[in-house]
Amino acid sequence: MIVTLKDQQILDRWGVVLERAAGREDELLKQIESYLLQSELSELHWEKVATASGILKGLFGKKREYLMVVNKHLKDFRVYVSARSYGIHLDISWFLTVEPGVLKRASSSFITQGEDLYFLSFDIDFHDQQDLRAFVTVVHRYCIKKAVEGLLEKLGQENLNFDFRSLGFLKIW
Repeated sequence: MIVTLKDQQILDRWGVVLERAAGREDELLKQIESYLLQSELSELHWEKVATASGILKGLFGKKREYLMVVNKHLKDFRVYVSARSYGIHLDISWFLTVEPGVLKRASSSFITQGEDLYFLSFDIDFHDQQDLRAFVTVVHRYCIKKAVEGLLEKLGQENLNFDFRSLGFLKIW
């Protein structure tokens, strides 16, 4: 399965590069999956998917593998986690996206006269907003940050220069 992701779908993001940690991507992603299991959140589902930034780019081979994490109660929102070698280093990042289904996109477009394909996805109540923040925070702070810190410890490195705040609208700390 190839998932097409466009920049306008990205709501929040975070990333860091670990020095001299190339080749450790599978180890890191397995640890993240282990922490997801330990979180005991039955509403979470995850799988590895190939992503592309456009249909044609995907067809011509420009794709990357991500761990896609979905909350079954907030299906329009997904977190994509990446770990990839970048020279001798390890590039780690995640992206929170909004991905409504075809009917919801069409309805949003109709309601907003073509201005906003995601309008109905953001029509979520206070409790869903709380769940969305908790979902992303658990994935980021408990699973990814903890896995990164564990790998740093194995490598004998410190994370003094890392900023674990996200850059999007949730501003996860």
